[in-house]
Amino acid sequence: MTGGQRQSMLCPNCGKLISTSEPRCPYCGIGRPASMSKRLLGTIGLSDPDRLIRSVIYVNVGMYLISLLFSQSRIGLSMNPLTFLSPGDNSLFLLGMTGTIPIDRFGRWWSLLAANYLHGGILHIFFNMAAFRQLAFLTVREYGTYRMVVIYTASGTLGFLVSYLAGIPYTIGASAAVCGLIGAMLYYGKSRGGVYGHTIYRQVGSWAIGLVVFGLLIPGINNWGHVGGGVAGALIGYLMGYRERTGERSMHRLLAGVCTVMTVAVLLYAVVSAVIYRFAG
Repeated sequence: MTGGQRQSMLCPNCGKLISTSEPRCPYCGIGRPASMSKRLLGTIGLSDPDRLIRSVIYVNVGMYLISLLFSQSRIGLSMNPLTFLSPGDNSLFLLGMTGTIPIDRFGRWWSLLAANYLHGGILHIFFNMAAFRQLAFLTVREYGTYRMVVIYTASGTLGFLVSYLAGIPYTIGASAAVCGLIGAMLYYGKSRGGVYGHTIYRQVGSWAIGLVVFGLLIPGINNWGHVGGGVAGALIGYLMGYRERTGERSMHRLLAGVCTVMTVAVLLYAVVSAVIYRFAG
């Protein structure tokens, strides 16, 4: 009797219980939900917004703790809240600090991606992750999880590329990627229009204005990265579209998978190479 029963699984896209023999999920319409590639995306959390957003935050916190661990006695313990519990510069460099010096002198182009997961202090990572959490849920709701991953990863990398071209010697932080989410939501609100679209546009626009004012008042802020990330996010949002215009497609899932694999590979390389340098150098 058991041999004639159909095997069941959770759809990697919508999480509903379906048969493994289904050619297409009857709930969300994803094709070949039982294929290895679709299951892989589901396993790493790309189909679950809550799990995905938590994972990004956990990775950022993990890299921050690793940077403190590698700093040893150079951890900033001043009473200045902006520099309290700040990792040492050498630790941040080893783990992927980006800018003209790491790239031009040492050829560390991979740092354009890795630097998005490094932070210079407890307040730095707290405010970036708080902003990311709010904006990520909003972006997932209007673009979907796969497009959110692409926007976040690509806009952060492109934002740091802009700051590199502008001559910024050293830079780190998730704010360029967060600005990418802001740019994508500004495009969404302006494009959609109506009461809801204008509400989103005004709300996110106020965050953007506050970020610009903060960047002009506080020294050391990478405004080039913020602007570059925001423009990149708006452009990517325009190119990929949002849910009300088009559902997420196989290309979006593929791009999200590529972004995820590249991020994991770069961060693993950063950590392993830093460990080798610390303990074998």
